[in-house]
Amino acid sequence: MNTATGQVVEFQGARRRPGVRGWLLLAPLLLWLIAFVVAPTAIMLVYSFCERDELGQVVFRLSLSSYARVLDATYLKILLNSIRYAAITTAICLVAGYPVAYFIGRAREGIRNKLLMLVMVPFWTSFLIRTYAWMSILKSEGLLNGMLLYLRIISAPLDIMYTPTAVVIGLVYSYLPFMILPIYGSVEKLDNALIEAAFDLGAGPVSAFSHVIVPLTRPGILAGVLLVFIPALGMFAITDLMGGARVPMIGNVIQNQFGQARDWPFGAALGMTLLLLFSVFLLLGLRKEPERG
Repeated sequence: MNTATGQVVEFQGARRRPGVRGWLLLAPLLLWLIAFVVAPTAIMLVYSFCERDELGQVVFRLSLSSYARVLDATYLKILLNSIRYAAITTAICLVAGYPVAYFIGRAREGIRNKLLMLVMVPFWTSFLIRTYAWMSILKSEGLLNGMLLYLRIISAPLDIMYTPTAVVIGLVYSYLPFMILPIYGSVEKLDNALIEAAFDLGAGPVSAFSHVIVPLTRPGILAGVLLVFIPALGMFAITDLMGGARVPMIGNVIQNQFGQARDWPFGAALGMTLLLLFSVFLLLGLRKEPERG
């Protein structure tokens, strides 16, 4: 503050607007977002309000018929099933991924990097190759049934392929690393002094975990839940391959409308509905908790 004039002069904390150089640096990213995110979404939004003729061509005539079809009981049931499978996948990934992320985050630095590498190894292989590998493991003559029969745990091969169980297994395997990595980032930043203080104050392992560790790692948990639930909701490749098209999800319906059915307006309406659901779940996940006084 200038005591002579009584004027406040801000030297620090003032936000600088990006100059020409800053916008030039952002230009490639902005162009990529416009070309591959904004433009396709805008096209899909326009198509969702159009109609389809007898030949499957898009007729640019304003209509809400596609959105009316979205509310049909058949498609609402498929949407609810998709939410259920995505929720089950997210819950399993959280239960299985949290201990792994915690163990990696609390391990020594040398071992930690190797364990993280093991988590990332599956991404070095094609998604389709990994899915077909699981199909060969779970089929009636596959490795799993062969081992169980050899050990005499079962007397007949288990019918796992082309069932909801196979779909959930494929989804969990595909998205488990997306749960582990965000939680690991939060666990790595844990302050040991806070955990030791909880034990010094008489907290047991369960109490320290639920009242100290979980709240401190909540940002990683929320990020992992969003990274698993949202893409699992729209997945269609795993349900086609491992579900044998017997377990339809909303992603399969959208893919079919743009492919075999040639009903782009209805597929676009389903896609916009799914995008709206994504936005709602994202806002709920990012919503800040009210501060306690």
